[in-house]
Amino acid sequence: MSKRKRKKRHEDELGESWLLPYADLMTLLLALFIVLFAASSVDAQKFQQISKVFSGIFVGGDGPVEFEKPLEIEEQIDETEDDPKSDPMEQFADEIADLKILEALKEKVDNYIQEKEYEDKFSTSLTSEGLLITINDSVLFKSGSADVRESDKKTAKELAALLEMELPRSVIISGHTDNVPIKNSEFQSNWELSVMRAVNFMKVLLEDEKLDPRLFSAKGFGEFQPIADNKTAKGREANRRVEVLIEPYIPDEEK
Repeated sequence: MSKRKRKKRHEDELGESWLLPYADLMTLLLALFIVLFAASSVDAQKFQQISKVFSGIFVGGDGPVEFEKPLEIEEQIDETEDDPKSDPMEQFADEIADLKILEALKEKVDNYIQEKEYEDKFSTSLTSEGLLITINDSVLFKSGSADVRESDKKTAKELAALLEMELPRSVIISGHTDNVPIKNSEFQSNWELSVMRAVNFMKVLLEDEKLDPRLFSAKGFGEFQPIADNKTAKGREANRRVEVLIEPYIPDEEK
């Protein structure tokens, strides 16, 4: 066979071979778009739902990016029809509006922290669950104690003033400890210590009569959600903390 015939057959074989890498490239670009979209959203669950919907387009492909099976759209439609109040676009608009309110509240808290020079005492962050205010227990508690120090109750009360809101919101107080074991006549474990720290701090907050006790709850995580390395004294101090979570607004009819 001549070189010309072999060359022609080779060209015929490669005629459509570019389609596969092109499809893979488009799949990667779509994945990049989804990741960028997720980075701008605080609702991880909603992102997962959107990514699954997009993945339905590529189900069955042989590209390098593998997706889960798409959502059962028919089931979602049936659920929406059963509940006439669940308008996805309206809910999304409400969530965006509430996020703006939480951002404004975060700015107010941050300004307060800066004015009072409490940067070492408080820190804030927006999470998928709401506005999180972290309080180091080294400020509010003695080591191994669940009682808020008298000298710091004023600080706790001033923080309570920031929680006075026009809209009803659930506020969760959570206590945390380091990983140093504790067992004495008062506490048998870090679980108990963390819960009582949360409860006692909540009691100080609720001395503010403008706060609705029905919206508050307390829980403890012991040493199991550290934010720093327990191998150092500084890390253990950071892990001994109390956090205040302000959840998104929940209308009365949804409670």
